[in-house]
Amino acid sequence: MPEMRVIYGETLLELAQKDERIVVLEADLMRAIGTTVFKDRFPERSINLGVAEANMVGVAAGLCAVGKIPFANTFASFAGRRDYDQFFLMSNYARLNVKLVGTDPGILAAYNGGTHMPFEDMGLMRNIPRCVVVEPADGVALKKLLPQIAYHPGSVYMRLNRKASPAVHSEGTEFSLGKANVVKDGTDVAIFATGCILVPEAVEAARLLEAEGISAAVVDFHTIKPIDKDTILHYAEATGRILTCENHQIVNALGSAVAEVLSENRPTLLARLGVNEQFGQVGDVEYLNKAYGLDAQTICDRTRQLLASPAGRK
Repeated sequence: MPEMRVIYGETLLELAQKDERIVVLEADLMRAIGTTVFKDRFPERSINLGVAEANMVGVAAGLCAVGKIPFANTFASFAGRRDYDQFFLMSNYARLNVKLVGTDPGILAAYNGGTHMPFEDMGLMRNIPRCVVVEPADGVALKKLLPQIAYHPGSVYMRLNRKASPAVHSEGTEFSLGKANVVKDGTDVAIFATGCILVPEAVEAARLLEAEGISAAVVDFHTIKPIDKDTILHYAEATGRILTCENHQIVNALGSAVAEVLSENRPTLLARLGVNEQFGQVGDVEYLNKAYGLDAQTICDRTRQLLASPAGRK
């Protein structure tokens, strides 16, 4: 598939051609994020605020106040750490409509290293009342979810891979904010994953496990908040064993959201796979994937442990 940033820029352009309220804000990363196509077509609706990410969110909130639908783009490390106060107060607390996009989440920051490697951004955003938190797994999901994000009546934080992602979903797949997509059904264990790293790795893990006679469901939780409670409880009942997988700290994102639903509704054997009390480091994505245990083989290992546990029940 094309790079995610290409799909992002082209889809924004399609929306803007139909709706003059769509505007794009940048923090000097237009070429990196793929929105030059938007600037070329609508220069009057493209604003580069320079290396001033917090100010960018403040300007976006001001544009919301006069009826615009702004997409504010930067690296996910800056979206979470530098923009948080402005996004919390000027957009969400004020009940405005900023769409904040953070690129290169988690290990996708690669050679930019630990200072640019956000493992905490979804947890921060998930704490904001009514804020929607999204991470598309591939270009199909991105293209289908972006119009819904644009017209959702409230602020949204979206994690976005800039580069090419393996195709997980077929072109005809439908998506809804807040509703997870079942990629593969299964009866022994359910693997809940999010994002362009872990959803493909979960699919590969399910393939490997199937060769061992293990039936593993794979579910793409592209929306972390609001979490799809019904799908969680369905697979808790159907399998009795759930593994969550995320390119994020295991604290306060997908794994935590699933644990909260289960503990309050149907206690179920749960394991969480993700970054565990670690900072980022320099390396290519393949190396980092294995270094942090975010690969298909580790998913298989954790799944086998779940299946071996006497606590698992259906």
